[in-house]
Amino acid sequence: MENFSQKITTLEEMAQHADYSLIETLTPDPQATHEGEDHNPRQVFSGHYVPVKPSPISHPKYVIHSKTLFDELGLDDTLATSNPFIKMFSGDTSELPEPMRRVGWATGYALSIYGREYYNQCPFGTGNGYGDGRAISIFEGVLNGKRWEMQLKGAGRTPYARGGDGRAVLRSSIREFLAQEHMHALGIPTTRSLSLYTSMTERVKRPWFREDSRSFDPDVMIDEPTAIATRVAPSFLRVGQLELFGRRARKREHPQALEELAQIVLHAIKREYADEVDSSLPFSEQILRFATAFRERLTALVANWIRVGYTQGNFNSDNCAIGGFTLDFGPFGFIEMFAPDYQPWTGGGEHFAFLNQPNAAERNFASFCNSLKPLLESEPAALSRLEAIESDFAITMQRKMIEMWSAKLGWNRLNVPLFNDLMKLMIETEVDYTILFRELSSIPDEMTPLMKSFYSEDIDKNLMMRWKEWHQKWRDSLEIATPQAKEELSQKLKSINPKYILREWMLVPAYKNAQSGDYTLLYELEEVISDPYAEQSREIEEKYYRKKPSELFDIAGISYVSCSS
Repeated sequence: MENFSQKITTLEEMAQHADYSLIETLTPDPQATHEGEDHNPRQVFSGHYVPVKPSPISHPKYVIHSKTLFDELGLDDTLATSNPFIKMFSGDTSELPEPMRRVGWATGYALSIYGREYYNQCPFGTGNGYGDGRAISIFEGVLNGKRWEMQLKGAGRTPYARGGDGRAVLRSSIREFLAQEHMHALGIPTTRSLSLYTSMTERVKRPWFREDSRSFDPDVMIDEPTAIATRVAPSFLRVGQLELFGRRARKREHPQALEELAQIVLHAIKREYADEVDSSLPFSEQILRFATAFRERLTALVANWIRVGYTQGNFNSDNCAIGGFTLDFGPFGFIEMFAPDYQPWTGGGEHFAFLNQPNAAERNFASFCNSLKPLLESEPAALSRLEAIESDFAITMQRKMIEMWSAKLGWNRLNVPLFNDLMKLMIETEVDYTILFRELSSIPDEMTPLMKSFYSEDIDKNLMMRWKEWHQKWRDSLEIATPQAKEELSQKLKSINPKYILREWMLVPAYKNAQSGDYTLLYELEEVISDPYAEQSREIEEKYYRKKPSELFDIAGISYVSCSS
């Protein structure tokens, strides 16, 4: 592994780490232009990517960068405010130093919603116009011993733009920037946030909600500043991407369809699973090990989402990363008042609700397996093994969920009756999910601390008696024979149950202030959520460790969101 004795301080130094494995080993769209001037919606019939030149925002201004990620990549913080870096990551690639490439790339993918294939999201009704509509990758390389891909979100239209303008706004870019870094701080695999720049002059109109609106649908057009955020990941390969090539192979849509499927599967294995899948094995065996490893990562990911109260909101196959990490923070939300059917996105449904996420993951995994099947048609034994891997997803998911709930409550094995009783009490009492489990982590001797999580101020005696009985039984079920054992378990629970989560009502004032150039709240919120398990200052605790104010319930843009813009 490389060891950076000195951090990278210039774009020229960063350029020396460029290594574009995707565009050097996979096939470009044969109808694409070499110069990347390809900004009008059209059908893309073959090839793994389309060369696209980003469209820079005008007069970019620095908003924020992730010091944590910069450090991991070996980048000096001064880079984030240097003119060459700002130009590159606000979409101007015209003067990038070699061997960096001045043309980026966008990829197509298919769409399955809860396991069902859809074509009508594509304006041509064929599925050949769906993909990265405003996300353009501009760099791939090896930094500090790891391969990373950097992707601009909001850098203009691509052939997959459909009816969009290719721009993102500052509001949604701040949400995604903070959510990615928060997810990383929570210890959950995720795309990362590199930098965020906004335009001082360029604005776009977006549908949104009036102040204090209770409308389910956006009820006003608002004028917002454009922005470009850069997200970073080992790759941006999605289940929907394999699904596109699997569909083309299955339907024999062009002569190279099966070959292109094999190429992208091998590329995905090399990019994301090189340590788990031996490249010297027969291709069919590599596919089976790939599927098994992805199943392990995906089930662990979803169990961890539920552990911290995260709801993806729109867990389609195109929002499911092949690498088994969190991808695409648009209609996300962290649950506050516990409800199994919590859904932060107005365009979603119960199928993507909080405790339905394991089922949604299973449907995505089925789509993934179906995309691989054309490669195994000539090997019935291997195909049968893949189907067994697919059918065992539910068992694997259940095991991960049992392990997660047990750890969250301090048990070596899940106490099913006590767990079921707790779920009923949480629903009936309307508790704050994060606060309840954090207060349990202190293993209190009596009930009072748990009441900090109760939204209802009027709990009847019968319900309170049930809580007291449950609390006593739960304490009795823990292995805490000594004060030292109690303290050790408490510390372990506090490393599992976060104290701080990214609550939407905290995000709103941060991005509203940022729109007028005041980033004070944004920086403060970033600091808080970057250390979510820690006991922070009393001032921070009073401000951020509290229940959602009652007057904010059912308010549009706070209790629910429409789209990521």
